[in-house]
Amino acid sequence: MDVKIRVATKGDCKDISRLIMDLAVHDKMSDQVKLSCDELQRDGFSQNPLFECLVAEIADENKSKEGFTIIGYALYFYIYCTWKGRSMYLEDLYVMPEFRDWNIFCLMSLLMSSSGFGIGKSLLSNIAQVAKEKQCARLHLIVLNWNSHSLDFYTARGAQDLTVKEGWHLVHFDGQSLDHLANETQQIRKCVSGEDKVV
Repeated sequence: MDVKIRVATKGDCKDISRLIMDLAVHDKMSDQVKLSCDELQRDGFSQNPLFECLVAEIADENKSKEGFTIIGYALYFYIYCTWKGRSMYLEDLYVMPEFRDWNIFCLMSLLMSSSGFGIGKSLLSNIAQVAKEKQCARLHLIVLNWNSHSLDFYTARGAQDLTVKEGWHLVHFDGQSLDHLANETQQIRKCVSGEDKVV
């Protein structure tokens, strides 16, 4: 089966949105997906895109049971490391289950093994090639702690588990915690300008 790995276009957003939800279901976090197809189009295909994406596409004669020809994607963006310089962050890599090896049920190791169709492996290789072309020093990604097969796949190919090696933790602010943090800026400005002084 021939699989084409290509740069995603605005017209692919409906399929990418579908695959994002498929991945979230796999990760047992489908309730956390709030991104709409319109937002995806705006953020990835505007004058100043916030991400880039590759898709895996097959011919109509090989389409999925549901009739899809876009069967996988890899979404990434650029970050900057103050120690190493240009870097890339791989947010998602996903291939529909029916196009993986039927005898293995883990996500990345099965997607990228030499068995099956090798679609995930091809997506990852293409991402690495883009990173090198953009002179990125690092390719970052995260793996859920229960997905040991994926972690094993990456470390077997030279990836370093920085949680184990260096003790890093992934931290983020969202929702109310982000609002609260942003509001502190206004309070600091008032304090500095003297606006909050009691008269």
